[in-house]
Amino acid sequence: MHTLTTEQEHYDQVFERVHWTQGEVLTGEFTDCMFVKCGFEAAEISHSRFSNCTFRECNLSLVQIPGSSFPSTRFEKSKLIGIDWTPGNWSQTEFNQLEGFFDCVLSHSTFIGLKLSGIHIENCIAHEVDFREADLTKVNFQGTDLVKSLFGNTNLTQADLSRARNYHIDPGDNNLKKAKFSLPEAMALLYSMDIELIEKDDSVW
Repeated sequence: MHTLTTEQEHYDQVFERVHWTQGEVLTGEFTDCMFVKCGFEAAEISHSRFSNCTFRECNLSLVQIPGSSFPSTRFEKSKLIGIDWTPGNWSQTEFNQLEGFFDCVLSHSTFIGLKLSGIHIENCIAHEVDFREADLTKVNFQGTDLVKSLFGNTNLTQADLSRARNYHIDPGDNNLKKAKFSLPEAMALLYSMDIELIEKDDSVW
């Protein structure tokens, strides 16, 4: 286990139960590192780069990430509540793309306008998350709860929402080409359409 210091390069290190709090600023470059049960609540992670890292059972709620990037990094069983991801460094997306979120809490977070093609948001609690204007092409949402999350002019081409639940997505306001849905949750897509559903009367032949 290593001590987390700022403004340094870190390679192949494990940080366990390290805590940074509100008002503290972390700056550095991390490659192939693992963070286990660490706390960064309301801290600032500024102009840092996390390459091929893993955050496991960490709390990053309300963290600020100005200029930071997370290429090939994954978050597992972590709390990431209320994070605005838009100030991060998303340039050269194909190199800066994070791997995704697995069994995490992402509620009240913002991804407006970001290019997140191909990431995983699996088995997460994502209540009231803002995905408007985002490119979510081929994003895997399997098993994720999307209560009151916002989709508007969102590109969901080939996205996988099978086993996702509680979503409200207007087909007329989003690109759903070749997206995957499963019943009965997919019935929610009809609620935004100006149509009337008539229940079939099996007694009529």
